[in-house]
Amino acid sequence: MTLAYLARHGESDWNVAGRFQGVVDRPLTDHGRQQAHELAEELADKDVEAVYSSPLRRALDTATIVAARFGLEPVPDAGLREIDVGGWAGLSRAEVESRFPEGFASWLRGGQGWEGGETYEQMSARVLAAVERIARRHVGGHVLLVSHGGPIRAIHAAAAGKPVHEYRRIHPVEPNARLSAVAVEDGTFTRID
Repeated sequence: MTLAYLARHGESDWNVAGRFQGVVDRPLTDHGRQQAHELAEELADKDVEAVYSSPLRRALDTATIVAARFGLEPVPDAGLREIDVGGWAGLSRAEVESRFPEGFASWLRGGQGWEGGETYEQMSARVLAAVERIARRHVGGHVLLVSHGGPIRAIHAAAAGKPVHEYRRIHPVEPNARLSAVAVEDGTFTRID
């Protein structure tokens, strides 16, 4: 069994602006960097042996701040990156609703909204495979995975035994720098927190 702490990245500039980010590489705000330092303090008494991160800057910068607390360097893993939202990247909710009303309505119901990019099923399969691969490297250990709202919901959905679409409809996205945990063993995810 591997214990995986999950943390969404700190606040980015597009979180503040309310824009869909997807795989667009946006920086942390000053508040986001402060959140990363607070996350490091929250984890200070945990036995973290490795830190893995999405390679997107907002996650990797968060992971770098937290990993320093343990004398570690974060390991970028593309499997942990955010879902690719296609043509919605950079747009606000109001802009998406105006330009793509049917897609936006579908997205609000938990379905796919954007064209192009990546489906929730594709993202979920990618993320869960990455977490299982990382867990196999650290059997019996504790790791930190710094990622994004979409991937963390996919992991939580797997732990709840629900499809990612259904879980998305019921559970809001994790707040920035929020910590949760799952146990991973033989391809099974169990939520700890």
